[in-house]
Order: sequence, then C-alpha cells, then structure tokens
Amino acid sequence: MQFKQLDIKPKGNWIQRTFLTPHAKKTLIYILIGIVAGPLLMLITNDKSFDEFSSVEIFESMLFGGLFGLFITNSPCARNKC
Repeated sequence: MQFKQLDIKPKGNWIQRTFLTPHAKKTLIYILIGIVAGPLLMLITNDKSFDEFSSVEIFESMLFGGLFGLFITNSPCARNKC
C-alpha cells in the first residue's frame, strides 16, 4: 500500500490566525467601545466636571469598560452555550 502525505499548513502567521478572525475583530471593537464608554458614563453619572476627576479614576473607568466589552463577547451566553 502506498499513502500520500497530507500537507496541512496553517494559513498565514500567528498574528493573522489569532487577531484577524471575525470573533477577534468583534472582541477588539467591543473592548474599544467599552474603553470610550467607561469615562463617558462616569462623567454622566457623577456631578463633577471632567477636570475634577483624577487620572486614576479615568483609567479605572476605562479598564472596567474594556473588561465589560471583553466579557460581552466572550461570555458563554454570547457564544450560545447557555
């Protein structure tokens, strides 16, 4: 018996296979939306002006907004596995 060798090579490099998938693009978009929406929501919900917030408060709101965007796209219910 003779067998042909099956050549399966991944398409593109690691960056293309990881970050250019449709799910990764959607995740990055939602993270960016969360990063922008975090400080805006903080500004709307508090009675202070934007100048009265410290940079730590702004960074924390950006961090939590980005994490929320990550959670929205990668939660089990977002992937129809509830």
